[in-house]
Amino acid sequence: MSNAVTALKGAKSQGYVALTEAPLTGMITLRGDFSDKIFVKAVKDVCGAAIPDIRRVAPGKDTQVLWMSPDELLIVCDYDRVSDLANALTGALGQAHALVVNVSDARDVFDIEGDAVREVIAKLAPVDLRAFEIGDVRRTRIAQVAAAFWMASDSQVRIVCFRSVAQYMFQLLTNSAHRGFEVGDW
Repeated sequence: MSNAVTALKGAKSQGYVALTEAPLTGMITLRGDFSDKIFVKAVKDVCGAAIPDIRRVAPGKDTQVLWMSPDELLIVCDYDRVSDLANALTGALGQAHALVVNVSDARDVFDIEGDAVREVIAKLAPVDLRAFEIGDVRRTRIAQVAAAFWMASDSQVRIVCFRSVAQYMFQLLTNSAHRGFEVGDW
């Protein structure tokens, strides 16, 4: 049996912000009817979080629940807990019409830290980063890569993309954060 590893084995880059490939991260795609009481209760009981508002992140007990679309959530947790969490959600949902999928190994996660994180993302994504608040999440494109990102603080952004484009995403972010290419408007 092989050991799971991240796509880039913890790659790091230091520009005018720090870019790090995050350690293995648990992720569950959960689809269902947000108005279904069983669905809402399952998320609350298992994740310790309410259904987040549109384009927001709801913190839970050792989880984060991200709004992805009107019928889709992304649940982020420790990698070693993801199978148990997915099983618990499946059990709590019972016969409710829902989909629970562990997508951890199909995704890669990057953390960006520094005072200019908004500038680095603004160069690549069609999102108004001046209006972007802590706890906001966007599902968008970073350059031509499908991705989602959210702000944990004014100086921390977390990005999720498909594992198959992790190297390209890393290069995009590294180039955007390259010293000497600061816009300085933040």
